[in-house]
Amino acid sequence: MAATSKQILGDFIKALSAKQPTPGGGAAAAVGAAIGGAAARMSAEYTQRKKDKESGAAERADVLIGQIDLDQFLTAADDDAKAYADLQRTWKDTDMSAEEKSQIEVRALQVPTVLLEKCHSSIMAVKAFLPSCNSNITSDAKVGIHQLAGAARAAYQTVLVNSPPEDEKNRLKGLLREIRDVEDELLDLEE
Repeated sequence: MAATSKQILGDFIKALSAKQPTPGGGAAAAVGAAIGGAAARMSAEYTQRKKDKESGAAERADVLIGQIDLDQFLTAADDDAKAYADLQRTWKDTDMSAEEKSQIEVRALQVPTVLLEKCHSSIMAVKAFLPSCNSNITSDAKVGIHQLAGAARAAYQTVLVNSPPEDEKNRLKGLLREIRDVEDELLDLEE
């Protein structure tokens, strides 16, 4: 099967829905993050008008574009598939050393953890950019935040499957709370 980062979206969705080990939830989270990052970057691309350049908004937009690496999100989908395949080997390979098994388990936890962290940092970057964003396109920046937030929560579910230590779980919950605070502010759902 082709790497997730090289598939057409429809092919990826079909592969995701099939009864096969990968792509799975971690890849779905990573692709969701790439879509969210793309929406946010689009808002920055539209903040390049003459008046944006004169006000400094275009420069802040360029910073955001540089902070959101879409290829990293897509690569995370491929990293997740590799980490899961390696993890499956630990269940079957009776000759595998305890050290190798431990390294594989660490990697299986690291992939979704890094994805969650990247989603968090991207959300915070978009939030910081919003006051400078072209006012005609802020909804797309906010879509990016919400999509990245969903991807972060999805990545957290993959983290939990890999039995993180309690202190790591609490640290990641803290990042998710910060993300939730950003979303709550954007949605203004309080009555």
